[in-house]
Amino acid sequence: MAPSTDVIVMPAAADYHVHLRQGELMTKVVPAVRQGGANIAYVMPNLVPPVTTVERAVAYRSELQALEPNVTFLMTLYLSAEVTPEAIYKAKEAGISGVKSYPKGATTNSQSGIESYEPFYPTFAAMEECGLVFNIHGEVPPASAGGDVTVMTAEHAFLPTLLDLHRRFPKLRIVLEHCSTAAAIEAVKSCGPTVSGTITAHHLFLTVDAWVDDPFCYCKPVAKLPSDREALLVAATSGNPQFFLGSDSAPHPRAAKSGGKRTAAGVFTQPHLLAYVADAFASRNALDKLENFCSRFGRKFYGHADVGIDQQVRLVRDTTPAHVIPEDFNGVVPFRAGEQVPWRVEWVNA
Repeated sequence: MAPSTDVIVMPAAADYHVHLRQGELMTKVVPAVRQGGANIAYVMPNLVPPVTTVERAVAYRSELQALEPNVTFLMTLYLSAEVTPEAIYKAKEAGISGVKSYPKGATTNSQSGIESYEPFYPTFAAMEECGLVFNIHGEVPPASAGGDVTVMTAEHAFLPTLLDLHRRFPKLRIVLEHCSTAAAIEAVKSCGPTVSGTITAHHLFLTVDAWVDDPFCYCKPVAKLPSDREALLVAATSGNPQFFLGSDSAPHPRAAKSGGKRTAAGVFTQPHLLAYVADAFASRNALDKLENFCSRFGRKFYGHADVGIDQQVRLVRDTTPAHVIPEDFNGVVPFRAGEQVPWRVEWVNA
């Protein structure tokens, strides 16, 4: 049965791409996970210094669980020289879920990122053996991009590498994170069920025109053409299990986003995550596809289909008046701050 257009009850979301930071900012943003309707958070490792060892990942997980015991935090390692095949076997034993690669210098805290995947082939073989997921920020590193590659084309330039990695390691589960182009969607679809793509809430709304004059819409990969946004909306609402929610919610203090010499890359969607996605799906008359995209497809791909699935949230559509996104969340500016978003999230059970 199709859900009501005014009230939707569904399993809690599972967010398969979350930045929860460290220190004081971590304590401020971790509560946003449940506020946005999620009870699984797949945590990115690009801290300072990055999370490159099992011991550091386990300690980080303990910090997060102490702040919010009602969320399942799934941990990742930052692909680096320390992540050897031996480290992968150890990570498997410790319950680490995956390994994240960053192109060197392309995004927040990626100075320790990689420029070539070939040295890590033995690590990928061990991941294939152990069942760890390979999460890829799919852009060509600026240092090796060449003269004709820009932020608008860096993802497209990376796609041959994705296809080559899938060919070399066909049983390795790969996630092309935060897909932002029509070409990325087609590349994922061409690979079959061991390759998936996450889609963010903000990429379902933004195009290049939004971030060129609004630093709070600036992220990596950048939002691109209207045709790319259309391809993302079609994929997210298609019912294809290769595509599921990964918010890439990336909080920065207001001062890091506006007024400085450089603008930090990241859009903060966590506290209103399900409301944003519901708004996008409603615009396509696709609310019947919302539960699978947000709650089921990702869990199934990662192999824990039942984790947290018994906890439910209620999405309520308010139009008189519509819910307005606050201008601030503990010092961080949320996506679409000050705008009306007609959905709000309530927890049905703990």
